[in-house]
Amino acid sequence: MSTRAQFPPTVPDMDQFRLARPGPEHAGELLTVQRAAYVTEAQRYDAPHIPPLVETLDEVRADLAGDVPAVAAWLGPRLVGSVRGRVDGGGMEIARLTVAPDQQGHGLGRALLAAVHAAAPASVQRFWLVTGERSDDHRRLYAAAGYVDTGSVVDAAGVGLVRMERGRGDPSAQDVSARCGHGSPGGPAGA
Repeated sequence: MSTRAQFPPTVPDMDQFRLARPGPEHAGELLTVQRAAYVTEAQRYDAPHIPPLVETLDEVRADLAGDVPAVAAWLGPRLVGSVRGRVDGGGMEIARLTVAPDQQGHGLGRALLAAVHAAAPASVQRFWLVTGERSDDHRRLYAAAGYVDTGSVVDAAGVGLVRMERGRGDPSAQDVSARCGHGSPGGPAGA
């Protein structure tokens, strides 16, 4: 009888994920997943001080305690992804879309993006985000969700970023959030 892990690992179905609004009590888990997800970006750009890696627990907790649109994904009791929105008038920045490294590539990022779009206040008519100019996989994800390049900038960490935007009614990636189990606000049941 072998105790070795199954290889390749079993990939969960989207209906095994539960999407819900995280609360301040989830800030530590959320920040841990965020840092794990952004390490590869920091390595890609040789920039260890990118904003998602230097954001503090108090800053995350404050976001989650406020009225910031936020969605997290749980696989069983484990938080495996999240995204936050930052509303400014009729626009909303999509910020900190993260998926745990071992859960990437299975559609969870698309589900989180669709869910945060749906969580935006009715006054929001435009969504925008920034992503690394060499982050081709991320740019493809956002383009598939209807985002288009609208400009570029270099941030304080020296990373070249591309700004991407879409309108509220623009075509988006397949809405897989309907196929995910949704928990109650504040996190998964039993968490």
